[in-house]
Amino acid sequence: MTKRTLSLLILILLPLVFSGITCGKRVEEPTMPKEEPKAEEAKKVVMIVAYRDYQDIEYRDTREAFDKAGYEVKIASSSLGTASGKLGGSLEVDVTLSNLDVADFDAMVFVGGPGATEYVDDETAHKVAQDAVAQDKVLAAICIAPEILAKAKVLEGKKATVWSSVVDRGPIKVLEDGGVEYVDQNVVQDGKMITANGPAAAKEFGKTIVEVLSK
Repeated sequence: MTKRTLSLLILILLPLVFSGITCGKRVEEPTMPKEEPKAEEAKKVVMIVAYRDYQDIEYRDTREAFDKAGYEVKIASSSLGTASGKLGGSLEVDVTLSNLDVADFDAMVFVGGPGATEYVDDETAHKVAQDAVAQDKVLAAICIAPEILAKAKVLEGKKATVWSSVVDRGPIKVLEDGGVEYVDQNVVQDGKMITANGPAAAKEFGKTIVEVLSK
């Protein structure tokens, strides 16, 4: 075999040898790592309680629904410090009503109880309710707190419920005087407005708020 022939054979066989190294293996083009979908940001809810004599059960059972949903919950009241419940509970207040920025939250929830009457004719509480509606937030109230919304004139033309008794129909009159269609049910939802009539309705109240926020 001449040198020239040997050289030609080497030139022919050399590529075949190297190609055999990757024989049977698929060479894939490098791919960019996929971006993980961003986790949905937790909803933010502010629960507005009376500084004295908020309704403990309404707070507890309503908040339970928020905690299960993974919401971030803040407490607002008329003063900073420790708010006290009618049944002996206590809460640390995160923000005063006067410093509450509705834009920071997805829902505003007024808790009832005897002390909630302090907000019925309170202009600051009324402004919170009005700003919530103006910014298309969820607005909710339980027990006597729907009176606050009626006095703030944000329930006009809406369906709502409120606490009342056989001997005290006053809260219903407050709603009707505010142009509200009173409905005798535990919980009433009208758009992003949710009202409930007392402690026994608190679990359903909280669940309804979560359902509306989930839409």
